[in-house]
Amino acid sequence: MPRRHFTAATFAFLRELKANNDRDWFRANQDRYERHVREPALRFIRDFEPYLEQISPYFRADDRRSGGSLFRIHRDVRFARDKSPYKTHAGIHFRHEQGRDVHCPGFYLHLEPRAVFVGAGVWRPDSPTAQRIRAAILADADGWRLAAHRPPFAGRFELAGESLKRPPRGVPADHPLLADLLRKEFIGVHSLKQRDVTSADFLERFAEECRAAAPLVRFLCSALEVPF
Repeated sequence: MPRRHFTAATFAFLRELKANNDRDWFRANQDRYERHVREPALRFIRDFEPYLEQISPYFRADDRRSGGSLFRIHRDVRFARDKSPYKTHAGIHFRHEQGRDVHCPGFYLHLEPRAVFVGAGVWRPDSPTAQRIRAAILADADGWRLAAHRPPFAGRFELAGESLKRPPRGVPADHPLLADLLRKEFIGVHSLKQRDVTSADFLERFAEECRAAAPLVRFLCSALEVPF
């Protein structure tokens, strides 16, 4: 039988957290966070592992309570103007086994009231990594087009993220793929509805989204010389 992971209570907690983003409120409601957000997310991660294995054996579904696929709810406010202590969304990142952090190839699920989406690719890579990806696009423009501008990725996902204002060194200003070569991050995003996430078949739906994003992630893994 299909197994439901996230419910309306998941999103109700996140909405209330946004309106009451302080430590006293969170401590008083931490049992709700555990019951409606963290524990369902960890079950989702565990249950997604066999699906992820079929997409690629080199990505990890890590259900540890800390340091795994589920991002911590606490914000790092050391250098932030906004000192709100908690994130008002839940994020799950299935990263490549050779990746040390969020800036490696991966598949992502973002749960936030009115902002639910699936993401895939490489988010905010450092400069050397971005240069390697751009070099791969320059060397194999047709391969990039097939991965990023053809089905199954295109039509379901949109390339997203910030871009440079000027072409970086080695990138011709008149290149037909200039818009992609200017990207600071190489990610695809597909928006969902809350009702998609709270449905009993969402695990299979998420696996379908990740399979559609696999050509982009495969290209990026090749560019970074890690297996897919």
